[in-house]
Amino acid sequence: MASSKKTFVFNEVSTHNKTKDCWLIIEGKVYDVTPFMEDHPGGDEVLLAATGKDATSDFEDVGHSDDARGMMDKYYIGEIDRSTVPLKRVFVGKERNYNPDDTSAVIIKILQFLVPLLILALAFAVRSYTKDNSSSSA
Repeated sequence: MASSKKTFVFNEVSTHNKTKDCWLIIEGKVYDVTPFMEDHPGGDEVLLAATGKDATSDFEDVGHSDDARGMMDKYYIGEIDRSTVPLKRVFVGKERNYNPDDTSAVIIKILQFLVPLLILALAFAVRSYTKDNSSSSA
């Protein structure tokens, strides 16, 4: 690895998140894995899912071989300024507020499950009652 490599900030690295332009942050180092996208055994989706964050835990969880780790050198382009990397990736999703009207929907779902069970139980009870009565009258 060359010692004159650049130091990148997180926002710059996170913009490289496409198949034709993909950079990853692993153990404080920045890798341009764009040339490796088609050859990656897990597919390019795996690499794309690791963009926009520190991918160290993703990389370690897979348990890459020593050969895979050795291949990383040719994709190394610099270091990440660790102070610019967010600690957690913030999930921006649709906020769901409590709606009291949803309670009736839950009750309906429960009833849709329980009513057929009660009908089945009643059918078995009637059948066993009529069976007992018909055998005792004979």
